[in-house]
Amino acid sequence: MRPLTEKETQTLFTKLANYTGRSLNALLTSTSTPSSASARPDRHVFRIQGSRVYYVRESLANLATSVARDQLLSLGTCLGKFTKTGKFRLHITALDVIAPHARYKVWVKPNGEMPFLYGGNVVKAHVGRWSEDCPEHQGVVVYSMNDTPLGFGVTARSTAEGRRLEPTSVVTFRQADVGEYLREEDTLFTT
Repeated sequence: MRPLTEKETQTLFTKLANYTGRSLNALLTSTSTPSSASARPDRHVFRIQGSRVYYVRESLANLATSVARDQLLSLGTCLGKFTKTGKFRLHITALDVIAPHARYKVWVKPNGEMPFLYGGNVVKAHVGRWSEDCPEHQGVVVYSMNDTPLGFGVTARSTAEGRRLEPTSVVTFRQADVGEYLREEDTLFTT
């Protein structure tokens, strides 16, 4: 595992900021308190192995340097991977990291959960509520009505425009959903 280059870091942060907004800083700062007065809190860092980016505690990343690169398969939470063209693609495994810091959210009614989990987009008829003032083409986290994160996507319309749409119009394009754990179980964690 190695640290990200400047260009890779900028690409990653641009993608994450699309979903988290200003709370992107909270991903890097420590939320835990040190156990003793002399110990400093453990912060999280981003590391790359092959083309995949991992979000891992700094102390674990330092320990992983003693393992040969070809022997180390995974460490921490996989956020996604860089494509051959240099773009970053978020995986569903990043949902636990970005959901607590999401700036914009869409809550889906119970009748819209299964179509979303089977890989469909969110239509207006399935939306229970939205975050206010959400712009068009903004990253959102999709929740069930009982605040369980189901996936994430990109808004097709702003909140104001979406309220005037027909019930069958798409309001959020699906990027990833938790149903991928079953649909793509053979390829999700392969290297």
